[in-house]
Amino acid sequence: MANESFINAEKDIEILTGFKIPHTTQHRLVNNYQLPEPKITKKAKSLSVDGGTVRLRTPLGNKSEWKNYKAVKIHDRVGTAFFQNNEGLLNWVNQQSLSRSVTCLGDGHDGVWNIIEQIGTSEQRTEVLDWYHLMENLHKVGGSIRRLKRVENYLWHGFVDDAIAEFNQLTKKPARNFQNYLRKHRSRIPDYQLYQELSICIGSGSVESWIKQIASRVKIIGAQWNRNNVSQILKLRCVYLNSKISLGISA
Repeated sequence: MANESFINAEKDIEILTGFKIPHTTQHRLVNNYQLPEPKITKKAKSLSVDGGTVRLRTPLGNKSEWKNYKAVKIHDRVGTAFFQNNEGLLNWVNQQSLSRSVTCLGDGHDGVWNIIEQIGTSEQRTEVLDWYHLMENLHKVGGSIRRLKRVENYLWHGFVDDAIAEFNQLTKKPARNFQNYLRKHRSRIPDYQLYQELSICIGSGSVESWIKQIASRVKIIGAQWNRNNVSQILKLRCVYLNSKISLGISA
């Protein structure tokens, strides 16, 4: 049920056991079941936060309505997701065993950093802008390949002012936008090369992969969810994925 549609689960259960449990019954049972919250036992040294989307059920003929949820992945450990409940996500993270120094990664979206800024304490938390999103935004500027390579090198070593200066003579909007992006996230752009040498995570791919795995269930073809059931199906999917991790099985 956590890995496929309830309709397919109905067929599989009947084939495997000979018992027919209607998909509507399965859905009702899942919605009423108290699923356990994941918990880590060893201190978390790094985590990442990102957002996904889910399609809500709308009246026949009406336009689809997509809403956001937020997910967090404690690297090499467990993950979870919350539907329009940032407070719940923060409570869960802050109840986990966090290291005295925890690296928190995200892309450039304000919604992600608004959450990360409330994880742990300011002394405990190191905020890092995901290197791959940083590069993605750099290459949106376009123009001289040599300039882009120079800027990439500056940023790899954390030289933000030098990177900004490379675009001072450009007047087009993409260049100005990227300069503002760098200024906004200046404190989150470290010496990536040093971090990599010290085995400190510089990418938020863990949570992006997590969201893709959640999406493979909640975004199956034709899926629309009752708003009141979204939180439970997200939790169910995360329980399933976390169990795969604990068993060392690819989800």
